[in-house]
Amino acid sequence: MLGPMTDAELDTAAPAEDGNAKPYSVSELAFALKRTLEDAYGFVRVRAELSKVTRHASGHVYLTLKDERASIDGVVWKGLVRGLQCQPEQGLEVIVTGKITTYPASSKYQIVIETMEPAGVGALLAQLERLKAKLHAEGLFDSARKRRLPTMPAVIGVITSPTGAVIRDILHRIRDRWPCHVIVWPVVVQGDAAAQQVRAAIEGFNAIAPGGKLPRPDILIVARGGGSVEDLWAFNDEALARAAAASAIPLISAVGHETDTTLIDFVSDRRAPTPTAAAEMATPVLGELRALVADYQRRMLNCTTRLLEDRRNRLSAAARGLPRPADVLALAAQRFDLAAGRLGAALEKNTSAHERQLVRTTARFGPTLLERPRQLKAERLQSLTIRFAAAARRAPERIAQHARLPTLDERLKSAFERRLSKAADRLSQLDKLRLSLDPQRPLNLGFALVSRPDGSIVRSGAALVSGEPVTLRFADAERGAVIDDAPTAIAPVPTAAKPAPAKPRAPSSQQGDLF
Repeated sequence: MLGPMTDAELDTAAPAEDGNAKPYSVSELAFALKRTLEDAYGFVRVRAELSKVTRHASGHVYLTLKDERASIDGVVWKGLVRGLQCQPEQGLEVIVTGKITTYPASSKYQIVIETMEPAGVGALLAQLERLKAKLHAEGLFDSARKRRLPTMPAVIGVITSPTGAVIRDILHRIRDRWPCHVIVWPVVVQGDAAAQQVRAAIEGFNAIAPGGKLPRPDILIVARGGGSVEDLWAFNDEALARAAAASAIPLISAVGHETDTTLIDFVSDRRAPTPTAAAEMATPVLGELRALVADYQRRMLNCTTRLLEDRRNRLSAAARGLPRPADVLALAAQRFDLAAGRLGAALEKNTSAHERQLVRTTARFGPTLLERPRQLKAERLQSLTIRFAAAARRAPERIAQHARLPTLDERLKSAFERRLSKAADRLSQLDKLRLSLDPQRPLNLGFALVSRPDGSIVRSGAALVSGEPVTLRFADAERGAVIDDAPTAIAPVPTAAKPAPAKPRAPSSQQGDLF
């Protein structure tokens, strides 16, 4: 309705003589509607939930008032923002007063808010809080059930929209930090179908069998950019939250910006403030790992060097505490010399004792039996005499051998040092041979190693065909190449002829003959 019109307006709106009403311009109609709404709704009081709160750089606040069935745009001029009883926030249920007006440039109506007071938590947030309390009571938020993220994942699964900037940021960050296999499961991230698609993606990744054709991800990332509560509401779905909690693969939630919070953030194993931060949480830095490994190798080498030096010092100290071989054998040699010196007297004493016993025994026999014992005695005495003479001759030789022990010790040390020197020289020659046979050495001199895609080395240029791809391996990198022409024979390099040996010159005939 346009409301009551004045007499002048009635006269203006009276039909023309041709029977048609006078046409309005667009501006006249728009401003007439504006005046009608402002007159009819110059003061209204509305209870609603705030959504899409935007603070403009000019200081004005633009927002949306909504309930379960309708919504209306609203604006708070910058002069009134500071005096509001509560500041506008997303999801806050408030009671506002103001007037209804229109924006003629776009044929939209809105409410100009003059006062605002809180009326409680919004319906959506209240529903979310009840669901959050229910899942918390079931233990889905407990930190004890959250799994640790793998340190060096080989495969990363990303669940997000394939057309947004989020997937490009994630792929770029992973490529810079930790190049690995990334599997993207495309889903919609806003609307009624978003929750079901994201849940199906999580369950689909978990259904992949390890070791199959499609690699099973080591970690999952659910990512979406920022937005309003309504835009992110799909990630507050109860079924989606339970699927994320039941995921056997560790899951990172990267939904919205740092200030946005959804239900999936509480049940996931880790929450990232942004999708880029999720990529950083899921991957280490390859350069840092290489530096860490190099540091560990350096420390291990230092520890090994210190350990060998310590054992060498301890061995030297122990060697200094041991006696010399000559000192150890000196006492035994002296005891041997004493025993050898007493051997002759002991043999004579033993012979005399046996002689006396023989005499006592033969005394009991008659004269006829005495001749045989005497003969035996003579033979035995002769044998003992020969053995004693041989032992007496060997005694100086043994004494001389013991006297040569210090010399033998010095010769043994010299022989050991010569053997050790020969082994060191041989080891040095083997190391030089190893360096000469190192396949990397020709590459450092400017040569390149040509191989096929299957890794086999090309040993002949005639074996390559035109258009065949090859790999050129240099000392610092590998480059690809394609054979683009037929082989050309290379003429062998002529070898220089060896000079003929010079014939010996005949002696000069002018030299005289000595004979």
